Amino acid sequence: MTRIDLIIPAYNEADSIGHVLAEVPDLVSEVVVVDNHSTDQTAAVARAAGATVLHEPNRGYGYACLKGMNYLVEKSNPPHILVFMDGDYSDYPEELPKVVAPILEGRADLVIGARHKSLREPGSMTPQQVFGNWLATTLMRLLYGARFTDLGPFRAIRTDRLLELGMQDKTYGWTVEMQLKALRHKLAYCEVPVRYKKRIGVSKVSGTVKGTIFAGVKILGWIFKHSIT
Repeated sequence: MTRIDLIIPAYNEADSIGHVLAEVPDLVSEVVVVDNHSTDQTAAVARAAGATVLHEPNRGYGYACLKGMNYLVEKSNPPHILVFMDGDYSDYPEELPKVVAPILEGRADLVIGARHKSLREPGSMTPQQVFGNWLATTLMRLLYGARFTDLGPFRAIRTDRLLELGMQDKTYGWTVEMQLKALRHKLAYCEVPVRYKKRIGVSKVSGTVKGTIFAGVKILGWIFKHSIT
């Protein structure tokens, strides 16, 4: 039986993480919430909802993802597929079967949940998010012939292929690094359209000027770094 585990990085998501965990479908064997040094009750709420809770004191999305990944792959029964999802309730956990389906069917190693405009709740993505996704994926198409349209955090990947990528980014560049390295390693990939709604709380990236600038610099840095290596 194919084992599917879910990693949810979380920073101050006490108001939302319980809603997310309540809607995770049964095909997931273990849900790992990585508490990224929250100052609220995120960890307690997640633990009460049945999740495995890890603590990552170093602030950064990539730090949290790597913490969860390393924990799961070192287990005696590591997952065949890893799914990543945000903890702010902007994604729809019940769509997880649709995201993993191309992998289960042998059609893909990596699947990105693409937040198509027609499926997004109005206001769920900021203008800078929309522009940043367009710019990054356009550059990836022009430079590498990629077919990505989104850098969405809701994604699934075969665990063995993820380990081959040698992920390094500790902060804002985790998603684009994975997609760029998937191209380099010639992974089979696809996108599936997913719904997207307004998050509970404020975005830690696009919700601040500092976060928006740092994320943009990191993402573009990965794209151009990749082009000369």
